[in-house]
Amino acid sequence: MGKLVVIEEPGKIGIHSYPEAPLKAGEVRLATLYTGVSAGTQLTLYRGRNPFIDRVFNRESHLFGPAPEGHSLYPVHGAWGYEEVGRIAETAPDVTDLRPGMRVYGVWGHRTTQVVTAAFARDHLLPDSLEDADGIYSQMGCIALNAVLDAQIRVGETVVVFGMGVPGQLVSQLARLNGGRVVAVDLAQTRLKRAQDLGADFCMDPSQEDVAAVVRKLTDGRGADVAIEISGSDQALHEAIRTVCYNGRVVCSGFLQGGASHLRLGEEFHHNRIQLSCSQIDGIAPDLSNRWNRLRMEKTIFALAGRKQLVLGGLVTHHFPFKQAQDAYELLDKSTDDVLQCVLDCTGELS
Repeated sequence: MGKLVVIEEPGKIGIHSYPEAPLKAGEVRLATLYTGVSAGTQLTLYRGRNPFIDRVFNRESHLFGPAPEGHSLYPVHGAWGYEEVGRIAETAPDVTDLRPGMRVYGVWGHRTTQVVTAAFARDHLLPDSLEDADGIYSQMGCIALNAVLDAQIRVGETVVVFGMGVPGQLVSQLARLNGGRVVAVDLAQTRLKRAQDLGADFCMDPSQEDVAAVVRKLTDGRGADVAIEISGSDQALHEAIRTVCYNGRVVCSGFLQGGASHLRLGEEFHHNRIQLSCSQIDGIAPDLSNRWNRLRMEKTIFALAGRKQLVLGGLVTHHFPFKQAQDAYELLDKSTDDVLQCVLDCTGELS
């Protein structure tokens, strides 16, 4: 029997069992090693603040509308987990080029096993140069890389990144690889210290400094060329708008919840002709979609990590046994400053 994390209702995590189905031709079974808990999307489910709780998204019209009577998002099986890495535990008889022990990364939720096609496994083998836990960053790495691609950073430009959680730490590193001068912004000193250690050129606490004013001093009065908001805070988004130069670019990659009362669009946004765009992992900028796709982004993240140009492993701050998923969510919910990436360790569940 496999086990999976279920958000039974806001604030309540359960561990459920499920039967293991026999493999079909062309399939392999993965035994999960580690699964990361997202402090963004998954925490909105745990807190009961996700828009899908009382709204539905029409994939044809691309519009949200009220959920029908009787709709309930809960229980959420697998907790919408999207940071997984495992080892091949079993292969179908016709799969001869893959063997048990090979490591595969992907998105399959907080569960101890997963069946995938052999084709998927071949495309998602974790490079030998990386540690097991590095494999959890395929989705988070793509979110960060997609934001940087959307930002269109040029060499020598000043880039301000709002939010130094896991995706912000990755965005900052990638922006520097693109030739940007990076300003990291966060309220937590421990996260700013981590960003500094990973190469950020400047670090700012918005509760202590006027970010927009300081950045103008750093840029001969112009303001930043680009700002990337990846904290999920409308207050940070407003400050990002204030911080960029006239006709500057702001990329909103954070998952904002509810309204946006801190936005004052009649101020800098309007008078400085700010370009505001959304970066979301389900889509790639149209002018890049002929040569970039999800798999290329994943392979790029792991190739950069393999060449030591991108640090992944140092972002994991807390490990929990799989059965203690409730403790992991509670820790993230407290938003303590010393937490970056929480990981559920499934190795104790392997037989």
